[in-house]
Amino acid sequence: MNNKYELIYEGKAKKVFTHDDLDKVIIEFKDDATAFNALKKAKFEGKGKLNCLISARIFELLMKNNIPTHFLELKNQNTMIAKKIKVIPLEIVLRNYAYGSLCKQTTFKPGTLLAKPLIDIYLKDDALNDPLITKDRIELMNIISSENLNLILDLTLKINEILKKFFQNIHLKLVDFKLEFGYDFKKNILLADEISPDNCRLWDLNQKNDIIVSLDKDRFRNDLGGLIEAYSEIHRRINNFI
Repeated sequence: MNNKYELIYEGKAKKVFTHDDLDKVIIEFKDDATAFNALKKAKFEGKGKLNCLISARIFELLMKNNIPTHFLELKNQNTMIAKKIKVIPLEIVLRNYAYGSLCKQTTFKPGTLLAKPLIDIYLKDDALNDPLITKDRIELMNIISSENLNLILDLTLKINEILKKFFQNIHLKLVDFKLEFGYDFKKNILLADEISPDNCRLWDLNQKNDIIVSLDKDRFRNDLGGLIEAYSEIHRRINNFI
C-alpha cells in the first residue's frame, strides 16, 4: 500500500487504510487465515484476492437488490474502496441448517434443516471471546437502539433470501453466515465487512449420497486441506453465473 495512506485498523483478515476522500477507506484483504478466535493461524497465498473478488461480486448483487452496503468499487484484485463506517460491535449469524456451535449447544444433529432461519447475535469482543448476547443485554449495554437492531435483523433475513437463491443457482447450499453492520457519516446503517467463504458455510450441492463437501473456511478449521482450491471454485462459479 502507498505510504501516503495511513493504517487505521488491522484485523485478522483485513487492513483498513485512509483514503483521499475522508468519507471513504481502502480495505486490503490479507492472505492470513485464523480460526477459534485466532488460536489457529496460517497463510494461504491468494486467499485475500479471492475473498476480495468474491465479496465485491456479492456486495454488487445485494446492492442490486436494494441492500445498503459499504462497498463502492474494487481498487485492485485484493483491495476495495468502501464507505467509512463506525462499526456496530455485534456479529449477526444467520443459520439455515444446524452445524458447528449450534450443535454443541443444542440437541440438533449436524446438517438438520431448521424450521425457520435462526439469528444468533454475538458481542464483537475478542477479550470476551465474542459471547452470544441477548436483545435485553444489548439494550442494557446501550450498544444500539431496539429500532436499529430490528432494522439489522430485517436486513439479515432479506440478505439470507437473496443469498440462498443465488448460491442455490451455482449449486451451493448456504448453511450459515456471519454479517457485520456499521453507520456511515449520515447515520445510515450499512452492511459492512465482507461476504466470502471466510464467513459463510457453503456446501457443494454437486455431491452424491448427501456427502458434505465444505467449500469454505471449515477446510482450514477442520484440517481438510484444499482451502485455495475451494475458494477458487466458488469464485469460478460466481463469475460464470453473474
